[in-house]
Order: sequence, then structure tokens, then C-alpha cells
Amino acid sequence: MRSGSSETSLRSLELPPEYEDLTGLLQADMKAIVIALADRAGDRLLMSRRRRLKLRRDLWNNLAKAVRETMEPLSAELQ
Repeated sequence: MRSGSSETSLRSLELPPEYEDLTGLLQADMKAIVIALADRAGDRLLMSRRRRLKLRRDLWNNLAKAVRETMEPLSAELQ
């Protein structure tokens, strides 16, 4: 997923150094999840393209935040 500099930008997936090698794999999986969920919701709720894209962006940002917050305490640098 792309990132931009406006308030509609996507969060980057930031992992502790011990897990950085997994970033690409996780991004690919998260992208598939976000697209599947947003497309299903868009089809079922007859969302406009704009709403569907906003849902994708919100899902991505929330997933990236959840992964980052969950993994941060598991970093050896913090212990």
C-alpha cells in the first residue's frame, strides 16, 4: 500500500529491529486482508469508491498500529 504526506496517508508498518525482516511478508498479508474486507463491505453495502478507499485506509492504519503496539513490548531493546 502506498504512503503519502497528507492526512489521508497510510501508516508505515514499523516493527522492532528483531522483526524487521518480516515487514515485507506482513505488509503483503495485511494488504490482502484489507482489500478483501473492504471489497466485501463495499459490495454488501454498495459503498462509493471514495468510501471504499477510506475504509481500506482506515483498516490499514488500524492494523499497522495494532501490530506495532503489540510487538513493541517484545523488543529486546526495551527489556
